[in-house]
Amino acid sequence: MSALARYFKSRGFHVAGYDRTTSVLSKDLENEGIYVTYDDAQTAIPDTYLDKLHTLVVYTPAIHSEHPQLSWFRQQGFSIEKRAEVLGRVTQQLRSLCVAGTHGKTTTSTILAHLLYQSEIGCNAFLGGISNNYDTNLLLNKESNLVVIEADEYDRSFHHLTPYMAVVTSIDPDHLDVYGDATGYMEGFAHFAGLVHHGGVLLVHEGINFHPTLQKGVRYCTYSGNKVADFYADNIKIGDGRITFDFHTPTEIISDMRLGAPVKINIDNSVAAMAIAWLNGVTSNELRLGLSSYSGVYRRFNTLVRTNDYVLIDDYAHHPTELHASIDSVRALYPSKRIVGVFQPHLYTRTRDFAKDFARELSCLDSLIMLPIYPAREQPIDGVNSELILSQCTCPEKRICQKKDLIPLLLEQRGSVILTLGAGDIDRLVPQIAEALRKNES
Repeated sequence: MSALARYFKSRGFHVAGYDRTTSVLSKDLENEGIYVTYDDAQTAIPDTYLDKLHTLVVYTPAIHSEHPQLSWFRQQGFSIEKRAEVLGRVTQQLRSLCVAGTHGKTTTSTILAHLLYQSEIGCNAFLGGISNNYDTNLLLNKESNLVVIEADEYDRSFHHLTPYMAVVTSIDPDHLDVYGDATGYMEGFAHFAGLVHHGGVLLVHEGINFHPTLQKGVRYCTYSGNKVADFYADNIKIGDGRITFDFHTPTEIISDMRLGAPVKINIDNSVAAMAIAWLNGVTSNELRLGLSSYSGVYRRFNTLVRTNDYVLIDDYAHHPTELHASIDSVRALYPSKRIVGVFQPHLYTRTRDFAKDFARELSCLDSLIMLPIYPAREQPIDGVNSELILSQCTCPEKRICQKKDLIPLLLEQRGSVILTLGAGDIDRLVPQIAEALRKNES
């Protein structure tokens, strides 16, 4: 939503919005001249936006359908559109490079945007996370006809896009409240893949059992971070805080690529991003320079504290497969350290559907601290709470903790790697945690 808000602001429109609570991002928007209210009452809507002939209301499905402001706009007959519809229309006249998948889409699309933006090719980008390189989720370049889009599958949002090239990073079932079951989820991705138009490319992670019906003239390619595919990495070296590898394309090998954000899962993500960049004319030297200068995405495995007493890593992981990748990466980077995970489950339905899988992955921690479920748009479900996951965990130490009690508990974890995980509002706590750990350094 914030990327669209910034886009319309850049085009000279008056822009205002609502958020549940203040955050670093909402404050950034306010500093950029976008009005943000944290009061959901209809009376909090500025007078400028009460003229329904000149106001477009854009909403995300993360907003509950009974939200007072959204309900009022509907009752008054305003033009109301979903974020996905507006994004699809805004980008329709450009060549869209769309990155979809249960996991990896934010990082992959951000790497791709950086590779293109710093090259002679250039690009525009609507990203799902804040790029650390540019401190924004919106990149604009009037000289380029390419736009990188993170293609969100929730509520079938990505069906509103018109991809020129598309990436599918993974199809692990999620959002079963929307798709019903794993088959429905797969069908949603198959429909998305079928939107790639003539002359375009569909790039799919090697090993995904995926057979969509493609439009005529669409090229199908595969990629992998550790297996032979149309685009792949080999000669991978991990150590001393560095990751290097050779990048194979269908016609050349680009050797000794250095990953600027050295996290193991980013090998896969960078191969996908480099493949699309390469197909759009980015040179081998530009790829090498771009990958090494890539500095990550806010809340995607960000190391915030690294001292003698504490290491703090923050990650958006909120699905069992993402937890596995995050915890596995920490083990690889810090094999001799105790790992303390702080996990805030996101959504009652996701907790209900994947409690056993969450418990399996979180059991790989040395110590688990569970926060209460972040509900987002959902109402409580009887019997579904953090204890549902905790009771099935087998890690040596585990407990439920309220947010107000978390920082004192973490200060006791001297000598550990602390890993904060989740897609709820845990990110509001992370800066406070980092500050407290630094102050408590012996």
